[in-house]
Amino acid sequence: MWSGPRNLSTAMMRSFGARSDCHVVDEPFYAAYLAESGIDHPMRAESMASQPMDWRQAADALDAPTPHREPLQYEKHMTHHMRTSFGIDWIDDVTNAFLIRTPERVLASYAKKREAVTLADIGFVEQAQLFDRVADRLGTAPPVVDAEDIRRDPKALLTALCAALAIPFDPAMLSWEAGPRATDGVWGAHWYGAVERSTGFAPPDETLPSLPDDLREIADQARPLYKRLWAARLTA
Repeated sequence: MWSGPRNLSTAMMRSFGARSDCHVVDEPFYAAYLAESGIDHPMRAESMASQPMDWRQAADALDAPTPHREPLQYEKHMTHHMRTSFGIDWIDDVTNAFLIRTPERVLASYAKKREAVTLADIGFVEQAQLFDRVADRLGTAPPVVDAEDIRRDPKALLTALCAALAIPFDPAMLSWEAGPRATDGVWGAHWYGAVERSTGFAPPDETLPSLPDDLREIADQARPLYKRLWAARLTA
């Protein structure tokens, strides 16, 4: 699942993690991204110590057997973690789906966790590039789901997503126990507070948040990319 930050991505990981037949992997290229980019993120040192810092090792680890021989593996990927120096041929051997969210909501949420925000921080450019690569290879659009559609009708959208992924829908995906998970990245201590308090998908906010001028400019840059993927989204 290719997402940007603050996209409902951890809640979606919780949803798939609630399935008894699914192992989840949390942002496996995060340490490699931090090491290659030099960017200063919260809990940078702890995150880099917790994962391979070589993207090749991170990609190879995704091929390992699941811990309990689960037949499914859900990988939560941040699109901006895939630096241009990282190889991405491995994505041709997995099923790729895309989780999108309107840029205003992404930016309003992201700005609560980091003071400085740029377009490069929220992954819209890379998400569109990855979508195009997968669509070109398949000859059709891969599955796309919008975060607000999921929040509005989780059962219908997750059923549609599972059908597009050729896996059965499991009602267990609609709720989960509160708290952290052993499969969460160590950075969850900073980023995952709301998800750790959750037990399911919260209803959507129907009103877009207002943004200061600097964030509104970034939203304007991201919106055409979001709209392009939105046009291919799954509907109930």
